Amino acid sequence: GLKAMFVDIGFEKNAFLHFWDALPGLDSGVEEVNRASDRKHRKKITAKDVPDIYPVGSDVMVQVTKGPISNKGPRITTNISLAGRYLVLMPHNDQSGISRKIEDPKERERLRQILQKLDIPEGMGVIIRTIGEGQRARYFVRDLSLLLEQWRQIEATFKSRPAPAVLFQEPDLIDRTVRDFLTDEIDAVYCDDEIAVQRMQDLVGQISSRSKRRVLYYNDSNPIFERFGVQKQIDDAFHRQVWLKCGGYIVIDETEAMIAIDVNTGRNKGTKDVERTILQTNLEAADEISRQLRLRNIGGLIIGDFIDMKNRKDQQMVYNRMKERLKRDKAKTHVLPISPLGLMEMTRQRAQESLTGSMFVVCPYCNGRAVVKSPMTMSVEIQRTLHAVLRKKPDIHDVRVIVNPEVLNRLKTEDEELLVDIERKYSGRLTFRTDPTFHHEKFVLLDAQTNQELKP
Repeated sequence: GLKAMFVDIGFEKNAFLHFWDALPGLDSGVEEVNRASDRKHRKKITAKDVPDIYPVGSDVMVQVTKGPISNKGPRITTNISLAGRYLVLMPHNDQSGISRKIEDPKERERLRQILQKLDIPEGMGVIIRTIGEGQRARYFVRDLSLLLEQWRQIEATFKSRPAPAVLFQEPDLIDRTVRDFLTDEIDAVYCDDEIAVQRMQDLVGQISSRSKRRVLYYNDSNPIFERFGVQKQIDDAFHRQVWLKCGGYIVIDETEAMIAIDVNTGRNKGTKDVERTILQTNLEAADEISRQLRLRNIGGLIIGDFIDMKNRKDQQMVYNRMKERLKRDKAKTHVLPISPLGLMEMTRQRAQESLTGSMFVVCPYCNGRAVVKSPMTMSVEIQRTLHAVLRKKPDIHDVRVIVNPEVLNRLKTEDEELLVDIERKYSGRLTFRTDPTFHHEKFVLLDAQTNQELKP
């Protein structure tokens, strides 16, 4: 009845494979490009064929498209896709296409010709990513070669390992940052770790030797997150209320069913022209909402309750602004015009937990009515504070850290090596004590010699 299969991929909960996710097909955000090999007759596979292709008990290669969220297991597909810098390789799908976000007709035609000349193995297809706009043909050839080699390694692993097994994982944060975000619009990337900087420069050098100069080592006593205002943005991302430059504000509430965003004029009294004040607030709200969706990794159904506008032209202006801002989003989005009730409905691709869902746990103090930062998050904050303190006060070598017992458990297990690295880096000694009365989010750093509290 569900037209779906449940697949054991080694998780606590079986993964969900809908029949439609077991059929070859291109994403709606991609325009198909016909290649010479496509002219051969292809046997069309329908949902009725799926149970015969994948009988109960058989091994199947799948890819996780959506991780476990709340009480739901992961969602998977048999349409494997491997992302490179300029191309996405689809080994089980012989359709090819170009991202619709590339809008210039001349550029699309140029890319179409490049795609048709690529030596793509029979039965496979590729998608030219948005970042491929304006790039030379040789970059696509090299990207395809790397992806095909990656696929050969995956196939070899598939044949040698018993199921369930991990055949391939997305690259780590550094690789993904270089691949997906280091575009021509980025002037510079700063990092406060020399080893990471060297690795990024090596990765960037494979793309363009000139671009290596854009990856810079940050060496300053002022913590990098403080210097560039990142910490404030992280803190703000956990607040329900977000202020706008005009004095208005938005309120973001996450629920199981949807995300509700309310827009208010707040302190923005503006001029005597009330309609102009409302339009200004709504336009700034559209800018901030699109930004907060990315920062908080919010997905699913989103309802924006804008301030009522009588003028249909103003409503269209806010709708157009939202569509324009959402073009920056790498996740798939779909937005509808403002309804007569002043509501804007939209959807955003949800592949992972939101920022709140991944960085907070249910609060033990209020039996699930609120949230506190997780031990992992607190561990990161403690390490960041230790770096800041020891960098600013090089004469201090003996630090005592007092934390909640659950946070200490995280520090002593998963993050023990990271703390040892801090000791080595600053030639210091760290000792830890627990205080059961401490709130989960509270910790104190003391100079072990003087017992004075240390702050960055």
